[in-house]
Amino acid sequence: MDRNAPKILLVDDDKDLLQLIALRLGGAGYAVRCVESAQAALASLAMERPQLVITDLRMPGMDGLALFDTIRHTVPDLPVVILTAHGTIPDAVAATRRGVFGFLTKPFDSRMLLETVADALRLFGAAPLRGEEWRAGIISCSPVMENLLAQARRVAMSDASVCIFGASGTGKELLARAIHRASPRAAAPFVAVNCSAIPEGLLESELFGHRKGSFTGATQDRKGLFQVADGGTLFLDEVGDMPLVLQVKLLRALEDHAIRPVGSNEPIAVDVRILSATHRKLEERIAAGEFREDLYYRLNVVKLTLPALADRREDIPLMARHYLARLGERYGRPGVAFAPEAMEALVAAPWPGNVRQLVNALEQAVALSPADIIPAALVRQALDISASPLAPLDEARRAFERDYLVRILKISRGSVTQAARLAGRNRTEFYRLLERHALDAAFFKSSPQPDMENPDYSRTSYQND
Repeated sequence: MDRNAPKILLVDDDKDLLQLIALRLGGAGYAVRCVESAQAALASLAMERPQLVITDLRMPGMDGLALFDTIRHTVPDLPVVILTAHGTIPDAVAATRRGVFGFLTKPFDSRMLLETVADALRLFGAAPLRGEEWRAGIISCSPVMENLLAQARRVAMSDASVCIFGASGTGKELLARAIHRASPRAAAPFVAVNCSAIPEGLLESELFGHRKGSFTGATQDRKGLFQVADGGTLFLDEVGDMPLVLQVKLLRALEDHAIRPVGSNEPIAVDVRILSATHRKLEERIAAGEFREDLYYRLNVVKLTLPALADRREDIPLMARHYLARLGERYGRPGVAFAPEAMEALVAAPWPGNVRQLVNALEQAVALSPADIIPAALVRQALDISASPLAPLDEARRAFERDYLVRILKISRGSVTQAARLAGRNRTEFYRLLERHALDAAFFKSSPQPDMENPDYSRTSYQND
Protein backbone atom coordinates (compact mmCIF):
# COMPACT_ATOMS: atom_id res chain seq x y z
CA MET A 1 0.00 0.00 0.00
CA ASP A 2 1.24 3.48 -0.95
CA ARG A 3 2.12 5.33 2.29
CA ASN A 4 0.65 8.48 0.72
CA ALA A 5 -2.69 6.81 -0.08
CA PRO A 6 -5.67 8.70 1.39
CA LYS A 7 -6.73 7.20 4.73
CA ILE A 8 -10.37 6.23 5.27
CA LEU A 9 -11.90 5.34 8.64
CA LEU A 10 -14.73 2.81 8.19
CA VAL A 11 -17.27 2.38 11.02
CA ASP A 12 -19.91 -0.37 11.04
CA ASP A 13 -21.12 -2.92 13.59
CA ASP A 14 -21.74 -5.46 10.79
CA LYS A 15 -18.40 -7.29 10.55
CA ASP A 16 -19.18 -8.93 7.20
CA LEU A 17 -20.20 -5.66 5.56
CA LEU A 18 -17.23 -3.92 7.15
CA GLN A 19 -14.87 -6.41 5.53
CA LEU A 20 -16.64 -6.18 2.16
CA ILE A 21 -16.48 -2.39 1.98
CA ALA A 22 -12.86 -2.44 3.17
CA LEU A 23 -11.97 -4.82 0.31
CA ARG A 24 -13.67 -2.55 -2.23
CA LEU A 25 -11.88 0.55 -0.95
CA GLY A 26 -8.55 -1.22 -0.52
CA GLY A 27 -8.78 -2.50 -4.08
CA ALA A 28 -9.26 1.11 -5.23
CA GLY A 29 -5.96 2.13 -3.60
CA TYR A 30 -7.19 3.58 -0.31
CA ALA A 31 -5.74 2.86 3.15
CA VAL A 32 -8.67 1.66 5.26
CA ARG A 33 -8.93 1.37 9.05
CA CYS A 34 -11.98 -0.59 10.29
CA VAL A 35 -13.72 -0.19 13.66
CA GLU A 36 -17.03 -1.58 14.89
CA SER A 37 -18.44 1.26 16.99
CA ALA A 38 -18.59 5.04 17.17
CA GLN A 39 -16.62 4.97 20.43
CA ALA A 40 -13.83 3.02 18.72
CA ALA A 41 -13.94 5.52 15.85
CA LEU A 42 -13.39 8.45 18.22
CA ALA A 43 -10.47 6.61 19.83
CA SER A 44 -8.98 6.00 16.37
CA LEU A 45 -9.40 9.68 15.46
CA ALA A 46 -7.48 10.65 18.59
CA MET A 47 -4.52 8.58 17.37
CA GLU A 48 -4.54 9.32 13.64
CA ARG A 49 -6.52 11.61 11.37
CA PRO A 50 -8.00 10.05 8.23
CA GLN A 51 -9.04 12.02 5.14
CA LEU A 52 -12.59 10.60 5.21
CA VAL A 53 -14.96 8.82 7.59
CA ILE A 54 -17.61 6.38 6.34
CA THR A 55 -20.01 5.33 9.08
CA ASP A 56 -23.14 3.24 9.45
CA LEU A 57 -26.17 5.20 10.65
CA ARG A 58 -27.77 2.67 13.03
CA MET A 59 -25.30 1.33 15.59
CA PRO A 60 -25.62 0.36 19.27
CA GLY A 61 -24.85 3.23 21.61
CA MET A 62 -23.76 6.28 19.63
CA ASP A 63 -25.26 6.27 16.13
CA GLY A 64 -23.76 7.63 12.91
CA LEU A 65 -25.30 11.11 13.16
CA ALA A 66 -24.14 11.50 16.77
CA LEU A 67 -20.67 10.44 15.66
CA PHE A 68 -20.83 13.01 12.86
CA ASP A 69 -21.83 15.76 15.32
CA THR A 70 -18.85 14.91 17.52
CA ILE A 71 -16.48 14.88 14.54
CA ARG A 72 -17.83 18.19 13.28
CA HIS A 73 -17.18 19.73 16.70
CA THR A 74 -13.62 18.41 17.00
CA VAL A 75 -12.49 18.14 13.35
CA PRO A 76 -14.85 20.42 11.41
CA ASP A 77 -13.17 19.97 8.03
CA LEU A 78 -13.21 16.15 8.02
CA PRO A 79 -15.81 14.84 5.52
CA VAL A 80 -18.26 12.16 6.67
CA VAL A 81 -20.29 9.78 4.52
CA ILE A 82 -23.18 7.90 6.14
CA LEU A 83 -24.11 4.41 4.95
CA THR A 84 -27.38 2.81 6.05
CA ALA A 85 -29.98 0.20 5.17
CA HIS A 86 -32.62 2.43 6.73
CA GLY A 87 -32.07 5.47 4.55
CA THR A 88 -34.99 7.60 3.47
CA ILE A 89 -35.15 10.86 1.56
CA PRO A 90 -35.97 12.87 4.73
CA ASP A 91 -33.01 11.22 6.49
CA ALA A 92 -30.71 12.17 3.61
CA VAL A 93 -31.96 15.76 3.48
CA ALA A 94 -31.61 16.18 7.25
CA ALA A 95 -28.12 14.67 7.24
CA THR A 96 -26.82 16.81 4.36
CA ARG A 97 -28.27 19.95 5.93
CA ARG A 98 -26.25 19.19 9.05
CA GLY A 99 -23.12 18.98 6.93
CA VAL A 100 -22.80 15.27 6.16
CA PHE A 101 -21.02 14.99 2.82
CA GLY A 102 -22.78 11.92 1.45
CA PHE A 103 -25.62 9.56 2.28
CA LEU A 104 -25.61 6.08 0.70
CA THR A 105 -28.01 3.19 1.18
CA LYS A 106 -27.40 -0.52 1.65
CA PRO A 107 -26.95 -2.77 -0.21
CA PHE A 108 -24.32 -0.37 -1.49
CA ASP A 109 -23.45 0.16 -5.12
CA SER A 110 -19.67 -0.14 -5.52
CA ARG A 111 -19.50 2.43 -8.31
CA MET A 112 -21.55 4.97 -6.35
CA LEU A 113 -19.48 4.34 -3.24
CA LEU A 114 -16.18 4.92 -5.05
CA GLU A 115 -17.50 8.01 -6.82
CA THR A 116 -18.69 9.50 -3.53
CA VAL A 117 -15.33 8.77 -1.88
CA ALA A 118 -13.42 10.31 -4.80
CA ASP A 119 -15.64 13.42 -4.75
CA ALA A 120 -15.17 13.88 -1.00
CA LEU A 121 -11.40 13.55 -1.18
CA ARG A 122 -11.18 15.89 -4.14
CA LEU A 123 -13.43 18.60 -2.69
CA PHE A 124 -11.78 18.45 0.73
CA GLY A 125 -8.27 18.61 -0.71
CA ALA A 126 -7.15 15.12 0.23
CA ALA A 127 -5.65 14.14 -3.11
CA PRO A 128 -2.10 12.94 -2.30
CA LEU A 129 0.87 15.11 -3.18
CA ARG A 130 4.05 13.54 -4.37
CA GLY A 131 5.68 12.48 -1.13
CA GLU A 132 5.76 14.69 1.94
CA GLU A 133 8.31 17.21 0.68
CA TRP A 134 5.82 20.07 0.99
CA ARG A 135 5.82 19.76 4.80
CA ALA A 136 9.56 19.22 5.15
CA GLY A 137 10.83 20.16 8.60
CA ILE A 138 7.43 19.84 10.29
CA ILE A 139 7.79 16.81 12.55
CA SER A 140 4.45 15.66 13.86
CA CYS A 141 2.12 12.73 14.44
CA SER A 142 -0.44 14.45 16.70
CA PRO A 143 -4.05 14.82 15.53
CA VAL A 144 -4.09 18.55 16.30
CA MET A 145 -1.14 19.16 13.97
CA GLU A 146 -2.40 16.76 11.31
CA ASN A 147 -5.71 18.65 11.27
CA LEU A 148 -3.85 21.93 10.87
CA LEU A 149 -1.64 20.56 8.09
CA ALA A 150 -4.69 19.22 6.27
CA GLN A 151 -6.18 22.72 6.32
CA ALA A 152 -2.86 24.24 5.23
CA ARG A 153 -2.53 21.86 2.29
CA ARG A 154 -6.06 22.61 1.17
CA VAL A 155 -5.74 26.39 1.38
CA ALA A 156 -2.35 26.22 -0.37
CA MET A 157 -4.09 25.43 -3.64
CA SER A 158 -5.92 28.77 -3.60
CA ASP A 159 -4.51 32.29 -3.69
CA ALA A 160 -6.27 33.34 -0.48
CA SER A 161 -4.30 35.37 2.03
CA VAL A 162 -3.47 33.36 5.14
CA CYS A 163 -2.68 34.70 8.60
CA ILE A 164 -0.84 32.27 10.87
CA PHE A 165 -1.28 32.80 14.60
CA GLY A 166 0.77 31.18 17.31
CA ALA A 167 3.12 31.86 20.20
CA SER A 168 6.79 32.58 19.56
CA GLY A 169 8.73 29.47 18.65
CA THR A 170 5.80 27.41 17.36
CA GLY A 171 7.09 27.37 13.76
CA LYS A 172 4.99 29.96 11.92
CA GLU A 173 7.54 30.51 9.14
CA LEU A 174 7.96 26.76 8.75
CA LEU A 175 4.23 26.42 8.13
CA ALA A 176 4.27 29.37 5.71
CA ARG A 177 7.04 27.71 3.69
CA ALA A 178 5.03 24.47 3.64
CA ILE A 179 2.00 26.31 2.25
CA HIS A 180 4.18 27.85 -0.45
CA ARG A 181 5.68 24.49 -1.42
CA ALA A 182 2.20 22.95 -1.68
CA SER A 183 0.88 25.82 -3.81
CA PRO A 184 0.89 26.39 -7.59
CA ARG A 185 3.50 29.11 -6.88
CA ALA A 186 6.02 26.60 -5.52
CA ALA A 187 8.50 27.15 -8.39
CA ALA A 188 8.51 30.94 -7.79
CA PRO A 189 10.29 32.76 -4.95
CA PHE A 190 9.33 32.55 -1.28
CA VAL A 191 10.44 35.79 0.40
CA ALA A 192 10.20 36.33 4.17
CA VAL A 193 10.50 39.62 6.03
CA ASN A 194 10.27 40.20 9.78
CA CYS A 195 8.26 43.39 10.20
CA SER A 196 9.43 43.89 13.80
CA ALA A 197 13.15 43.51 13.05
CA ILE A 198 13.49 46.32 10.48
CA PRO A 199 13.43 49.99 11.61
CA GLU A 200 10.32 51.88 10.55
CA GLY A 201 12.34 54.24 8.35
CA LEU A 202 13.72 51.34 6.29
CA LEU A 203 10.72 49.01 6.18
CA GLU A 204 8.92 50.91 3.41
CA SER A 205 12.00 50.77 1.18
CA GLU A 206 12.50 47.11 2.06
CA LEU A 207 8.97 46.23 1.00
CA PHE A 208 8.37 48.53 -1.95
CA GLY A 209 11.88 49.47 -3.11
CA HIS A 210 13.21 52.95 -3.84
CA ARG A 211 14.54 55.16 -6.60
CA LYS A 212 18.05 56.54 -6.73
CA GLY A 213 18.31 59.80 -4.77
CA SER A 214 14.96 59.37 -2.99
CA PHE A 215 16.71 59.66 0.40
CA THR A 216 20.21 59.94 1.82
CA GLY A 217 22.11 56.76 1.00
CA ALA A 218 19.89 55.80 -1.94
CA THR A 219 22.73 55.68 -4.45
CA GLN A 220 20.90 53.44 -6.92
CA ASP A 221 17.49 52.02 -7.72
CA ARG A 222 16.56 49.06 -5.55
CA LYS A 223 13.78 46.53 -5.92
CA GLY A 224 11.57 45.91 -2.92
CA LEU A 225 10.57 42.51 -1.62
CA PHE A 226 7.21 42.71 -3.38
CA GLN A 227 9.05 42.77 -6.70
CA VAL A 228 11.53 40.10 -5.61
CA ALA A 229 8.59 37.83 -4.71
CA ASP A 230 6.68 38.57 -7.93
CA GLY A 231 4.90 35.41 -9.06
CA GLY A 232 5.56 33.76 -5.70
CA THR A 233 4.82 34.26 -2.01
CA LEU A 234 5.66 37.11 0.36
CA PHE A 235 5.66 36.16 4.04
CA LEU A 236 5.14 39.06 6.46
CA ASP A 237 6.30 37.77 9.82
CA GLU A 238 5.16 39.63 12.97
CA VAL A 239 2.84 41.75 10.85
CA GLY A 240 1.15 42.90 14.06
CA ASP A 241 4.19 45.09 14.76
CA MET A 242 4.00 46.98 11.46
CA PRO A 243 3.73 50.77 11.94
CA LEU A 244 0.32 52.30 11.14
CA VAL A 245 1.65 54.50 8.34
CA LEU A 246 2.97 51.43 6.52
CA GLN A 247 -0.24 49.51 7.17
CA VAL A 248 -2.03 52.04 4.95
CA LYS A 249 0.48 51.54 2.11
CA LEU A 250 0.38 47.76 2.48
CA LEU A 251 -3.41 47.78 2.26
CA ARG A 252 -3.26 49.87 -0.92
CA ALA A 253 -0.73 47.49 -2.46
CA LEU A 254 -2.94 44.50 -1.68
CA GLU A 255 -6.05 46.17 -3.09
CA ASP A 256 -4.38 47.49 -6.26
CA HIS A 257 -1.99 44.56 -6.84
CA ALA A 258 0.63 47.25 -7.43
CA ILE A 259 3.35 49.00 -5.43
CA ARG A 260 4.96 52.42 -5.67
CA PRO A 261 8.69 52.56 -4.80
CA VAL A 262 9.89 55.33 -2.50
CA GLY A 263 10.65 58.38 -4.63
CA SER A 264 8.55 57.22 -7.58
CA ASN A 265 5.11 58.26 -8.83
CA GLU A 266 4.74 55.29 -11.17
CA PRO A 267 2.96 52.18 -9.86
CA ILE A 268 4.45 48.76 -10.63
CA ALA A 269 2.10 45.80 -11.00
CA VAL A 270 2.97 42.79 -8.86
CA ASP A 271 1.52 39.29 -8.59
CA VAL A 272 2.21 38.14 -5.03
CA ARG A 273 0.43 35.80 -2.64
CA ILE A 274 0.54 37.16 0.92
CA LEU A 275 1.08 34.99 3.95
CA SER A 276 1.43 36.71 7.32
CA ALA A 277 2.06 35.69 10.90
CA THR A 278 1.88 37.16 14.36
CA HIS A 279 2.06 36.12 17.99
CA ARG A 280 -0.10 39.09 18.97
CA LYS A 281 -3.88 39.23 19.39
CA LEU A 282 -4.71 41.53 16.50
CA GLU A 283 -8.26 42.11 17.74
CA GLU A 284 -6.80 43.76 20.86
CA ARG A 285 -4.46 45.90 18.75
CA ILE A 286 -7.41 46.95 16.57
CA ALA A 287 -9.35 47.99 19.69
CA ALA A 288 -6.31 49.98 20.86
CA GLY A 289 -6.06 51.75 17.49
CA GLU A 290 -2.70 50.12 16.71
CA PHE A 291 -3.80 47.94 13.79
CA ARG A 292 -6.14 48.72 10.93
CA GLU A 293 -9.31 46.67 10.88
CA ASP A 294 -9.57 46.78 7.07
CA LEU A 295 -6.02 45.43 6.75
CA TYR A 296 -6.82 42.71 9.29
CA TYR A 297 -9.67 41.40 7.15
CA ARG A 298 -7.54 41.63 4.01
CA LEU A 299 -4.75 39.54 5.58
CA ASN A 300 -6.93 37.20 7.61
CA VAL A 301 -9.01 35.62 4.84
CA VAL A 302 -7.95 32.23 6.21
CA LYS A 303 -6.80 31.88 9.81
CA LEU A 304 -4.49 29.06 10.90
CA THR A 305 -3.47 28.73 14.54
CA LEU A 306 -0.38 26.75 15.49
CA PRO A 307 -0.74 24.92 18.82
CA ALA A 308 1.79 25.36 21.58
CA LEU A 309 4.23 22.49 22.02
CA ALA A 310 2.63 21.73 25.39
CA ASP A 311 -0.63 21.04 23.52
CA ARG A 312 0.97 18.41 21.27
CA ARG A 313 3.12 16.50 23.72
CA GLU A 314 2.81 13.27 21.75
CA ASP A 315 5.03 14.96 19.12
CA ILE A 316 7.88 15.62 21.57
CA PRO A 317 9.57 12.16 21.43
CA LEU A 318 9.37 12.17 17.62
CA MET A 319 10.78 15.69 17.36
CA ALA A 320 13.44 15.05 20.00
CA ARG A 321 14.77 11.99 18.17
CA HIS A 322 14.72 13.83 14.84
CA TYR A 323 16.68 16.83 16.10
CA LEU A 324 18.97 14.63 18.18
CA ALA A 325 19.97 12.70 15.05
CA ARG A 326 20.84 15.97 13.31
CA LEU A 327 22.82 17.19 16.31
CA GLY A 328 24.63 13.84 16.49
CA GLU A 329 25.78 14.34 12.89
CA ARG A 330 26.88 17.91 13.57
CA TYR A 331 28.86 16.98 16.68
CA GLY A 332 30.24 13.77 15.25
CA ARG A 333 28.35 11.62 17.77
CA PRO A 334 25.98 9.40 15.75
CA GLY A 335 25.22 7.16 18.73
CA VAL A 336 23.90 9.89 21.03
CA ALA A 337 20.53 9.03 22.64
CA PHE A 338 18.34 9.88 25.63
CA ALA A 339 18.03 7.90 28.84
CA PRO A 340 14.36 6.94 29.42
CA GLU A 341 14.10 9.38 32.32
CA ALA A 342 15.46 12.16 30.10
CA MET A 343 12.75 11.59 27.52
CA GLU A 344 10.15 11.60 30.30
CA ALA A 345 11.50 14.97 31.45
CA LEU A 346 11.23 16.34 27.92
CA VAL A 347 7.63 15.19 27.53
CA ALA A 348 6.63 16.61 30.93
CA ALA A 349 8.34 20.02 30.63
CA PRO A 350 6.15 23.17 30.32
CA TRP A 351 7.84 24.47 27.09
CA PRO A 352 7.01 28.20 27.21
CA GLY A 353 9.46 28.70 24.31
CA ASN A 354 7.84 25.94 22.23
CA VAL A 355 9.78 24.18 19.44
CA ARG A 356 12.56 26.76 19.42
CA GLN A 357 13.19 26.10 23.12
CA LEU A 358 13.16 22.35 22.50
CA VAL A 359 15.86 22.61 19.82
CA ASN A 360 18.01 24.85 22.03
CA ALA A 361 17.61 22.55 25.05
CA LEU A 362 18.58 19.51 22.99
CA GLU A 363 21.70 21.20 21.65
CA GLN A 364 22.77 22.26 25.14
CA ALA A 365 22.23 18.73 26.48
CA VAL A 366 24.27 17.19 23.64
CA ALA A 367 27.06 19.73 24.07
CA LEU A 368 27.31 19.12 27.83
CA SER A 369 26.82 15.36 27.92
CA PRO A 370 30.14 13.51 28.48
CA ALA A 371 28.58 10.22 27.29
CA ASP A 372 26.35 9.24 24.39
CA ILE A 373 23.42 8.52 26.71
CA ILE A 374 22.03 11.87 27.84
CA PRO A 375 20.76 11.73 31.47
CA ALA A 376 17.62 13.41 32.79
CA ALA A 377 19.72 15.75 34.97
CA LEU A 378 21.24 17.41 31.89
CA VAL A 379 17.83 17.82 30.29
CA ARG A 380 16.48 19.47 33.43
CA GLN A 381 19.57 21.67 33.59
CA ALA A 382 19.02 22.74 29.98
CA LEU A 383 15.40 23.54 30.79
CA ASP A 384 16.28 25.20 34.10
CA ILE A 385 13.80 23.06 36.01
CA SER A 386 14.42 21.00 39.12
CA ALA A 387 11.62 18.49 38.65
CA SER A 388 8.87 17.49 36.31
CA PRO A 389 5.77 19.76 36.55
CA LEU A 390 3.51 17.06 35.09
CA ALA A 391 2.23 14.83 37.90
CA PRO A 392 1.45 11.14 37.38
CA LEU A 393 -2.22 10.44 36.63
CA ASP A 394 -3.02 8.90 40.05
CA GLU A 395 -1.40 11.81 41.86
CA ALA A 396 -3.20 14.36 39.69
CA ARG A 397 -6.52 12.57 40.23
CA ARG A 398 -6.03 12.55 44.02
CA ALA A 399 -5.13 16.24 44.01
CA PHE A 400 -8.20 17.12 41.96
CA GLU A 401 -10.47 15.01 44.16
CA ARG A 402 -9.15 16.63 47.34
CA ASP A 403 -9.51 20.15 45.91
CA TYR A 404 -13.05 19.30 44.81
CA LEU A 405 -13.99 18.05 48.27
CA VAL A 406 -12.52 21.13 49.95
CA ARG A 407 -14.42 23.39 47.57
CA ILE A 408 -17.74 21.62 48.07
CA LEU A 409 -17.33 21.62 51.87
CA LYS A 410 -16.73 25.36 51.75
CA ILE A 411 -19.88 25.85 49.71
CA SER A 412 -21.97 23.75 52.13
CA ARG A 413 -20.24 25.18 55.23
CA GLY A 414 -19.36 21.70 56.40
CA SER A 415 -22.80 20.16 55.95
CA VAL A 416 -22.07 16.58 54.94
CA THR A 417 -25.68 16.04 53.86
CA GLN A 418 -25.65 19.03 51.54
CA ALA A 419 -22.12 18.35 50.28
CA ALA A 420 -22.96 14.73 49.50
CA ARG A 421 -26.06 15.83 47.60
CA LEU A 422 -24.08 18.33 45.54
CA ALA A 423 -21.44 15.67 44.79
CA GLY A 424 -24.08 13.14 43.75
CA ARG A 425 -23.04 10.65 46.47
CA ASN A 426 -24.78 9.20 49.51
CA ARG A 427 -23.54 10.14 52.99
CA THR A 428 -21.68 6.85 53.50
CA GLU A 429 -19.76 7.19 50.24
CA PHE A 430 -19.03 10.84 50.97
CA TYR A 431 -17.68 10.05 54.45
CA ARG A 432 -15.36 7.46 52.83
CA LEU A 433 -14.07 10.13 50.45
CA LEU A 434 -13.43 12.51 53.35
CA GLU A 435 -11.62 9.78 55.26
CA ARG A 436 -9.47 8.95 52.21
CA HIS A 437 -8.25 12.54 52.09
CA ALA A 438 -8.10 13.08 55.88
CA LEU A 439 -10.67 15.88 55.72
CA ASP A 440 -12.85 16.81 58.70
CA ALA A 441 -16.20 18.38 57.73
CA ALA A 442 -16.44 20.05 61.16
CA PHE A 443 -13.49 22.26 60.27
CA PHE A 444 -15.55 23.92 57.51
CA LYS A 445 -18.56 24.67 59.73
CA SER A 446 -16.78 27.70 61.12
CA SER A 447 -16.04 29.10 57.66
CA PRO A 448 -17.31 32.71 57.75
CA GLN A 449 -18.32 32.91 54.06
CA PRO A 450 -19.51 30.48 51.40
CA ASP A 451 -17.60 30.18 48.15
CA MET A 452 -18.51 33.39 46.33
CA GLU A 453 -17.41 31.88 42.99
CA ASN A 454 -20.63 29.86 43.12
CA PRO A 455 -23.44 32.47 43.12
CA ASP A 456 -26.15 29.78 43.08
CA TYR A 457 -25.17 28.87 46.61
CA SER A 458 -23.77 32.14 47.96
CA ARG A 459 -27.12 33.31 49.42
CA THR A 460 -28.24 29.92 50.79
CA SER A 461 -27.99 28.97 54.44
CA TYR A 462 -27.58 25.32 55.37
CA GLN A 463 -28.30 23.62 58.65
CA ASN A 464 -25.34 21.85 60.24
CA ASP A 465 -25.57 18.09 60.54
